[in-house]
Amino acid sequence: MAVYVISDVVPQDRQAWDAYVQLAPATIEKYGGRYLARGGPIRTMEGDWSPHAIVLVEFPDQAAVETWYASPEYAQALKFRDKALRRNLICVEGVA
Repeated sequence: MAVYVISDVVPQDRQAWDAYVQLAPATIEKYGGRYLARGGPIRTMEGDWSPHAIVLVEFPDQAAVETWYASPEYAQALKFRDKALRRNLICVEGVA
């Protein structure tokens, strides 16, 4: 069953952000993920949640998410994360 990784992202340091963005997408693809949304315009319909940018990635299953997140390739991108961005990151299982 598909699992969706949802990231609420606020870019910080531009140079670190550029390095992170150069590395992360290839790791997502390598581990079976695909972008469904990548920071496009946001319109709040209800509530007071005002994210800066939402990234939505679909993976084939939870095992693929965990393998990607723990991968040596993504570890290279994570070296830039703390300087590059602030984020909340969750994953949620899709429906059959």
